[in-house]
Amino acid sequence: MPLLHASDLRRNYGNLSVLKGINLTIEPGEVVSIVGASGAGKTTLLHILGTLDRPDTGSLQIANQDVFILTDNQLARFRNERIGFVFQFNNLLPEFTALENVCLPGFIAGKDERTVRQRAESLLTTLGLRERLGNLPSQLSGGEQQRVAVARALINEPAIVFADEPSGNLDSRNAEELHQLFFRLRDELGQTFIIVTHNEALAALADRTVTIRDGVIE
Repeated sequence: MPLLHASDLRRNYGNLSVLKGINLTIEPGEVVSIVGASGAGKTTLLHILGTLDRPDTGSLQIANQDVFILTDNQLARFRNERIGFVFQFNNLLPEFTALENVCLPGFIAGKDERTVRQRAESLLTTLGLRERLGNLPSQLSGGEQQRVAVARALINEPAIVFADEPSGNLDSRNAEELHQLFFRLRDELGQTFIIVTHNEALAALADRTVTIRDGVIE
């Protein structure tokens, strides 16, 4: 059973047709990269697959849920519980520690506070940040901040994680470490990733590369 199945996704902005009928299936445990030239529709597709935006037409099933029949409130809850996000800019809250930033989605989901904190500590330890739990984002390197963002994406044990240019703001060494981390999480946790990237090295590592050109998958 596919983890994600998109059928005939279309999205227009005024007279501009950005997605022109996208069909895509993702299996559990896959790491899939989405590549293409600027303006090809990569980020628009990622936002729709991640339920941050709705298509004009088409359907999307994630973990056996037809997501676009949900109300906005139902969809927001589904997104928080079943989907993780890692962006180019980590969007960590500057006044909260690394541990608190990771815990937030779990608290929003109404999960037991102690359980959430234990999982957050475990994730941060797995990601090599055991000694950084009490540090503010400003006290962390760029690579450490992005690892905190990855832990935050994983806190609710999502079915799938979407990453939009996750290493675009990192130097080459930290980018390489982040890329390897995605595959280690896939191997150790069975985590599924869909990654929009211009980084050819990351795209080459993926189990499968999906190329978008002019709003369609080649």
